Amino acid sequence: MKIFFPICVALAVTALLPAAEAAERITLRNGFEVSCHHHAEAEGRTRLYLSASEDNYIEFDPEEIAGVETVPDPPAPKPVEPAAPTAARAASPEAQLSAADLHEMLIQAGREHNVDVDLLASLVKAESGGNTRAVSRTGARGLMQLMPATAKGLGVEDSFRPEQNVRGGSAYLDALLTRYHDNLALALAAYNAGPAAVDKYGKVPPYRETQAYVARVIHEFNRRVAARAAQARQEVASATPAKAAR
Repeated sequence: MKIFFPICVALAVTALLPAAEAAERITLRNGFEVSCHHHAEAEGRTRLYLSASEDNYIEFDPEEIAGVETVPDPPAPKPVEPAAPTAARAASPEAQLSAADLHEMLIQAGREHNVDVDLLASLVKAESGGNTRAVSRTGARGLMQLMPATAKGLGVEDSFRPEQNVRGGSAYLDALLTRYHDNLALALAAYNAGPAAVDKYGKVPPYRETQAYVARVIHEFNRRVAARAAQARQEVASATPAKAAR
């Protein structure tokens, strides 16, 4: 039995573009808009490339697309205000996210993208351990450890804001599950090492870190699913005597 049911992701995506290039804005029939570098037809599907690279794309059925328009170059960015000290930001409300609040965010994200909440929780545990301020040695940030370029492409303005990070990371995982036809191992490997590495080898890449990551997430996911099933059986067993006594 399938535990998650990924669907074609509908993202409000900001394109990953050099300043001198234009983008395309794709309007979907469900009302969402997707900004991309360019699009192309491939194997009966429409691929929306999030950057100039041919490895970074999401797919839709042609009938899902209502319109395509070219977006002019954006104006030069305004000077960025100096960031607040880390200590001050760490004291912000979102940095004090409770386990219950995180669980509620994951439930909402799971509903939006039809991804099992236990899978999302397992990924968060492996990526950040629930630390909203986590930063990896490669620069990935937040609960679901989004790289800056990936976060930007997913419309995440601040990866340290839990609701944005969870929304973006869940949408990205959903897109990867769709891309790899619900193959959880490949989707997790692509989340960790990038789709280009998975496509290069046609399997989980032979990287020790990635292989350990995939095994760790799947193990935690299976543990959570088993615990949830055991709790459900216990609740049914507890309710049975009460019904019999009536």
